[in-house]
Amino acid sequence: MDAEIFIQRWTAREGGAERANYQMFLSELCEVIGAPHPDPASAEREHNDYVFERAVRRRASDEIISSKRIDLYKKGCFILEAKQSRLPGAKNAIPGQLSLLNDEPEHLGRRSAARGWDVMMQNARRQAENYVSLLDASHVAPPFIITCDVGHAFDFCRFFGQRSCL
Repeated sequence: MDAEIFIQRWTAREGGAERANYQMFLSELCEVIGAPHPDPASAEREHNDYVFERAVRRRASDEIISSKRIDLYKKGCFILEAKQSRLPGAKNAIPGQLSLLNDEPEHLGRRSAARGWDVMMQNARRQAENYVSLLDASHVAPPFIITCDVGHAFDFCRFFGQRSCL
């Protein structure tokens, strides 16, 4: 896929359904940059080294015992948590989220420096960082935490945290 087509396709996608869009967005990005696509997930979690929706076990202290899922995981490389900005006032708007858009329609798809967007992305980063301690013992902490606002931005952070012992 051509980079310009990719950018045009994914610009101005606020309010889209994150779960419906992030895998397609990241797969198409892989095509644009010439990276391999993630592998199909296996029922045997220990083989899921580069997959979407990688299951990790919750801590024993969590009230719910079911697995959590990392949006995109590559063993020894990164944990990626995807979000998709929502328009304030819409059905799935984040409570207290400020407007993400300027007043003029031609700015559609360009986030402002609104605090609500920053909070959403900071929360995504914390969520990804928390997954590190939930990885299997054979999986070292990845060097990068990536947060993604689908169709808009990536934030790459060098992860210096320590895995907590459970």
